[in-house]
Amino acid sequence: MANNMINVALPKGRLGEKVYGMFAAAGYECPSILEPNRKLIFENGATGVRYFWVKPSDVAIYVERGAADIGVAGKDILLEYMPEVYELLDLNVGRCRMAVAAMKAFRDNPERTLRVATKFTRIAREYYAGLGRDIDIIHLNGSIEIAPILGLSDVIVDIVETGKTLLENDLEPIETIVPISARLIANKVSFKFHGEQIEAICRGLAQQVKQ
Repeated sequence: MANNMINVALPKGRLGEKVYGMFAAAGYECPSILEPNRKLIFENGATGVRYFWVKPSDVAIYVERGAADIGVAGKDILLEYMPEVYELLDLNVGRCRMAVAAMKAFRDNPERTLRVATKFTRIAREYYAGLGRDIDIIHLNGSIEIAPILGLSDVIVDIVETGKTLLENDLEPIETIVPISARLIANKVSFKFHGEQIEAICRGLAQQVKQ
């Protein structure tokens, strides 16, 4: 495998497919990635890129550790895990928001510790620290919405896209913490040695970004 090949970590799923479309439109296509197979790594020597699919939450790890030169990760992952990477470009896709949600009848009582269920513990902790609010973090990995319904927590901190799941469970978003979208990130060492190639890819992608 050529040493000048740029390794690109793409998130599996609809977001990754959309992002690959942006890469292809920017001139970095790799037709084999569209073939119906179970391969995980695809390369195109002509364009100098090698793509591989990984779990969305793992993209930043592959980039930070140097297994990938660049990748696409959600801003939520970057804020939660604070990987040592360069954030190069907001791709303006996969848009949603990190929000606080609660039962519709919920009324906060600042006299007592607020119980917060979330898998984004750093984001929640920093948000409430900024408000000077005492909280009890309850770390959950899935089905966050059920926590306030069963009385496990007062509120949840989670990604909200359409809000439909919240509404169907008698919850509603009450505060927006930060807007979220997919970002192009780069390994710091790779950027030092392959800066021209990475910047060329970044410029190509920037032309595909829809405002």
